[in-house]
Amino acid sequence: MHGLIAWWARNSVAANLVMVGIFVAGVIGFSKMEREMDPQVRFPGLEIEVSWPGAAPQEVEEQIVARIEESVQDLDAIEWVRSSSSEGYGGVYILAEQQVDFTQFMNDVKIRVDSISSFPRDIEPPQVRQWVNRDEYMRVAVHGDIGERELKRLAEQLRREAAQLPAVTVVQLFGTRQEEVSIEVSEEALRRYNLSFSQVADAIRNTSINQSAGSVRTEVGTYQLKVRSQADTESEFNDIIVRETTDGGTIRVGDVATVLDGFEDNPILATLNGEPAVLIQIMSTEIMDIVTASESIRDWIEKRQATLPEGASLTLWTDKAVDFKGRMKTIGGSAAMGLLLVMLVLLMTLRPVVAFWVAVGIATAYAGAFVLLPSVGVSLNMLSTFAFLLVLGIVVDDAIVVGEGIHSEAHRIGGGVNASIAGAQLVAKPVIFGVITTILAFLPWLFLGGSTSEFTRHITWVVILALAFSLIESLLILPSHLAGMKPRHNLRGFGKFQKKIADGIVNFAQVRYRKIGTWSLEHRYLTASVFIGVLVIGFGLFSTGWVKKSFMPDIESDEIIVNVVMPEGAPYSRALEILAQLQAAELALEEEVNQSTDGEGVLIENWYTRSRRDSVLAIVKLAPPEVREMTAKDASIRLRELMGDVPDAKEVSVRYTQNNNGPGFELSIRHPDLDVLRSATADLESQLRTYESLYDVRNNLEGASEEIRLTMKPGTAKLGLTLADVNRQVRQAYFGEEVQRLPRNGQDVRVKVRYPLESRRSIESLKNFRVRTSDGRELPLLAVADLEYAPGITRIQRWNGNRAARVSADMKESVRDDIMKDLDENFFPEWEKRYPGIIRGSVGQAEGEKRFIEEVMGLYLIAFFAMYTMLAVAFRSYWQPILILIAMPYAFVGAIFGHQAFGLTMAIFSYFGIAAAAGVVVNDNLVLMDYCNRLKAKGMDAREAIIEAGVIRFRPIMLTSVTTIVGLTPMMLERSIQAAFLKPVVVALASGVFFAFFVTLLMVPSLYGIGLDIGEFFARVKNWIVRKIRPGAQADPETTTL
Repeated sequence: MHGLIAWWARNSVAANLVMVGIFVAGVIGFSKMEREMDPQVRFPGLEIEVSWPGAAPQEVEEQIVARIEESVQDLDAIEWVRSSSSEGYGGVYILAEQQVDFTQFMNDVKIRVDSISSFPRDIEPPQVRQWVNRDEYMRVAVHGDIGERELKRLAEQLRREAAQLPAVTVVQLFGTRQEEVSIEVSEEALRRYNLSFSQVADAIRNTSINQSAGSVRTEVGTYQLKVRSQADTESEFNDIIVRETTDGGTIRVGDVATVLDGFEDNPILATLNGEPAVLIQIMSTEIMDIVTASESIRDWIEKRQATLPEGASLTLWTDKAVDFKGRMKTIGGSAAMGLLLVMLVLLMTLRPVVAFWVAVGIATAYAGAFVLLPSVGVSLNMLSTFAFLLVLGIVVDDAIVVGEGIHSEAHRIGGGVNASIAGAQLVAKPVIFGVITTILAFLPWLFLGGSTSEFTRHITWVVILALAFSLIESLLILPSHLAGMKPRHNLRGFGKFQKKIADGIVNFAQVRYRKIGTWSLEHRYLTASVFIGVLVIGFGLFSTGWVKKSFMPDIESDEIIVNVVMPEGAPYSRALEILAQLQAAELALEEEVNQSTDGEGVLIENWYTRSRRDSVLAIVKLAPPEVREMTAKDASIRLRELMGDVPDAKEVSVRYTQNNNGPGFELSIRHPDLDVLRSATADLESQLRTYESLYDVRNNLEGASEEIRLTMKPGTAKLGLTLADVNRQVRQAYFGEEVQRLPRNGQDVRVKVRYPLESRRSIESLKNFRVRTSDGRELPLLAVADLEYAPGITRIQRWNGNRAARVSADMKESVRDDIMKDLDENFFPEWEKRYPGIIRGSVGQAEGEKRFIEEVMGLYLIAFFAMYTMLAVAFRSYWQPILILIAMPYAFVGAIFGHQAFGLTMAIFSYFGIAAAAGVVVNDNLVLMDYCNRLKAKGMDAREAIIEAGVIRFRPIMLTSVTTIVGLTPMMLERSIQAAFLKPVVVALASGVFFAFFVTLLMVPSLYGIGLDIGEFFARVKNWIVRKIRPGAQADPETTTL
């Protein structure tokens, strides 16, 4: 390594060309990187969806879902299988293990599903597809009072136009319902014309067709034979002939039915600021450029606005490119300011030339990372930009240590290339091993299982590549740039001022620190006890809940989402009442803000609502935080208070965070028997309501709905009727018979024959229903069948073959572990005896957190052993690697105190800051111990050597700590929403480095002295044993080597 450093130091042309090449390649790599808000992740999971129109949830479960689950149960590498069965629909969701060959796995599942021969005949073909983590990154509202059909068709046209724009691929609509042609035949009309539903349906099916009938080839040409009579309008359907009578009469569809060319029977009211609206959602894709997409959408809106129909408008609601640019600006500005502060510190403490080339070294490391990031699949997103800020505090260390070493040698031996080589060679060993240990500290995040690694690898690769290029720059390029540095004489002005500061640091180390270090070494047991006490206090704060903890941090959004889930069977009129309640609360909130700010305050920019029979949704777009006084959290709490109670709602949720973490407390319960599952769920809910820290306790079991069951009366078989005949006719009337699908604007429009709407919504119509026999007789339904009321099921959830439910609640404070401990000790044992066969488990965030911690702990044990082994071999000692790595727990403790001081929550990003801090402080310990070993090799006493090493290396150790903290200070002081994600990591890194600085200079010498005491004690014991065994034998000196 020494020869390599010397060669590059003497070949400045090679060093400069390599640096320029890294910068050029970095610019090219940067231009090729995708730009997205969050990494696009493909989970190793797939979903199988099957539609069976009109089927009950039990039938879907038994005849579709259970058969699919059984067909795949013997496949390897399945983590879990979950399913949902509801009216006319079944979905099976399979998560494979991360290491599986997913293409082969998906093909195997398709083969299994396609080979099932016992599916009902009238189901639609099963759809098998992979999960894709798609996020909405732009939202455009098309709104205006122009009618539902016109608005929807305009939105469809705009959706297709938007999908053709540069960098835009996947575009969806939100807040619409499907078009449908309903041919409504009343019971009176059927009886008047002696018709059945089947006859009307068959007439339409056989007449409304477009079909090829072949071709006629003649001598003069070929003629295609075509039938083109497919009906598409109300008048065309009305003209279809159902029957021609013997007396020449014609019965048409218009005579017996009312044709309604409208929408499916699922009322919806979607508005933007009171106007009917449809949302156009621009979705993320695997390859994307959020900035280009934003520019193209904005240009398109500006041009398209002028050509919209009268009364229609386009409003850009959400553009995450603004957040992306804001985050880039925040990080870039903070990084630039941090870099400037680092340069100022280095200018004051070292030579200006050293400060300049150290700053260039940081830029070189960044450029080098950009060279390879596209090839490892890392895009420019929230996580990778966050990693570049994180790595700022790490890459500066290598250049500082090498630059300070060359600076010291230049003053000692007179400068020149030899001083540059000697200075770099002096610190090469700690720098190299410091980089390797830091990389090892981040590597576990690269090997996490599941989808977590898809996110964490974006951070890990940035750190690894930046560190690797930082090592290249500091050992091969920087010595060449500092080869011309000479000792300074006759200084004036700033040079004199700067030298005074530099000499002041050296003098402080020689006088002040020498006394402090000597005192801590002499009182080593007291010093070690104090630091151990700090460690215990820190971990005590962490474990007892004084520091808030969460798997993912709650970051306030600029939107409030209110979702009210209605109970099964609730009328649409009730949903409209709740919608009015929501809108009144919004107006009241705006009025309160106006009164408190004398009409100058702005809180809400836009307000979107969507009401359906089963739910009411409101999305409140808040003004930017710079122009409003209320936080998103305060606004959401006040809005919920102004809404008042919604006693009949199944669930009311108000979300104001960007990541929408979901319930704080969540448990899964499984049992084959639905009644047992329902009872066990109710008991658990009752117990959870006794905890004051939990509120809004709920479950996802659908409430039992009422159903009317048909059974045949005795003797009806003599009439030639079967239960299947009766069910088919009732289904035709109340569900409808689909006779065809019309192609319109790229979509299929169902055509259904059924009862009129008022009959479908009236139980009384069953009394007038007539069942038709094969010989033409009409019999009252109540004459051939009994009707009875019974409880029904609207949705059935399953997990690994058992019926499943989720019980969840929101938490006022982070006490999940305490609640689980109480449940395990005082509730679950008796509860499990009461419900034999019940299975419970954590789901959601709790499940992810538990698995994450277990996996990270295992990987870090391996990483720590690798670090120890590498350092033990390098230093040829079992004891010194412990001294070097001892500062890592103090990086964690420092982060705990830092989060407590800033009032932050420790979450997954905080641990990246701790890993980075651990890398910095291990570098400092390496510098200290390596120099100590050099002094010992020259014959200095071990205790003198550790103090002398601290004095000589005080400046680089101090500078690495100070520059790391100073470089991160602008981000710690940042108050924008964009910085909220990043503050925990910079606080963890800065506070961890601050604490570990004292560990390196005070605790490590104390422990070193304690190690010498232990070695001397064992040497005395050994000598005593030798004298006892062999009297008169020469004893070894009572010294030891660490």
